[in-house]
Amino acid sequence: MNRAQSRTVYLVGAGPGSLDLLTLRAHALISSATCLLHDDLVSPQVLSLAASEALVRNVGKRCGQKKITQEEINAWMVQYAQEGHSVVRLKSGDPLLFGRAAEEIAALTEAAVPFEVIPGVSTGFAAAALAGLPLTGRIGSSRVLFATRHLAAGSTSGLTGITPEASLVLYMPGGDYAGIAHELTANGWPQNTRCALVSSLGSDAQHLVGCTLRDLPDTPRQPSPVVMLFFAPGRDEPSQTFSSEK
Repeated sequence: MNRAQSRTVYLVGAGPGSLDLLTLRAHALISSATCLLHDDLVSPQVLSLAASEALVRNVGKRCGQKKITQEEINAWMVQYAQEGHSVVRLKSGDPLLFGRAAEEIAALTEAAVPFEVIPGVSTGFAAAALAGLPLTGRIGSSRVLFATRHLAAGSTSGLTGITPEASLVLYMPGGDYAGIAHELTANGWPQNTRCALVSSLGSDAQHLVGCTLRDLPDTPRQPSPVVMLFFAPGRDEPSQTFSSEK
């Protein structure tokens, strides 16, 4: 497995948090890099792989509270690479899905800094696996939609136009469960749509709660980070109903 190379930036997916879901390539790069710039949601277990002499900096944010701007992150990636470091830009899940990779790739390209993208296990896929719910099926579930209500400016994007023909994986849903239920219902999602809420995936505090769209507004708010899964009825997914926590 190749080690991280100097003057190169690696956009690495750390997966949902547990070491056993980290790719071998990510493991090798994290262990050999001389500089790690990581998001808040990267687990301590993954960060423990860093070399003892590596420069490790938290460049993430939680619940909109910024510690550093995206422009500063971009500048640090370029600076450290140009100084001769092998830089791992470490993101939870997969770096190309709601990871702001487009802005970082643009900055690295403009600065002529070599880079490589290392995919990770998406949090949405891991949440569906934990819930035991296939996102697609041979008969009726031929589409999957990944969406978020959280935008860079702190506003919500809304769920307008998202109809129940596709399975929905909702990242960064926020705490307005009633608003989510109202928007989806207005889009034609039935009240008996099954929902799975997965909190703190990949950590010791991992939590799974199941409900229907009708009951979502009254479901206790789960600790962040949360991923929500929505499956409209009348398709070919398993018929189990969630009530337990894992």
